[in-house]
Amino acid sequence: MKLPPVPGPAADLRLAGGIRPAGLSRVLARIGAIKTRFRGPVDGFSGQVGFARALAQTPRWQPSAVRDAIKSAAARHQIEPTLLLALAEVESGLRPDALSEDGAAGILQLMPATARQLGVTDPFDIRAGIDAGARYLKEHLDRFQGDVPLALAAYNAGPGAVLRYGGVPPYAETSRFVARVLERQRTLASTGSRASTR
Repeated sequence: MKLPPVPGPAADLRLAGGIRPAGLSRVLARIGAIKTRFRGPVDGFSGQVGFARALAQTPRWQPSAVRDAIKSAAARHQIEPTLLLALAEVESGLRPDALSEDGAAGILQLMPATARQLGVTDPFDIRAGIDAGARYLKEHLDRFQGDVPLALAAYNAGPGAVLRYGGVPPYAETSRFVARVLERQRTLASTGSRASTR
């Protein structure tokens, strides 16, 4: 049986009797925005980093392989492995294809300017993204004399905000972020990081 062609504009899509489904325009507009966003390189990054490429990488990276890359980066940059794993879980749920509305990309959700500063050209490259995120966290840990909440706040809101407020900035998002990462780290440390594989 041959199916009829899919109509193009939202105006062409009608139910029997000429009724257009409620919310259809919004859905089609969102699909169009997603297609446009992932048609070429991700804003702020050089190279051909597209949605299809990110998805093509994902099946090769099982959660255990991502955790191994996190463990290696933590050792290389002298960071507590449970801290880096907790950060990655809170930032992206360990999803290599994670992309926020603000443009933060990859497992450790690097913003385009931060990624450029750290020499990352492809935010969806798992090893490069994890290594850069670990280096960035280590910079903040060193800057704030090992104070983990301040380093996490700087990772989320920027070091300038932490210095300006003399502590964790009074931003609801940053406060929640720091609390979530610390809570997840405590859970990982008490149960062993293997708990997150289940």
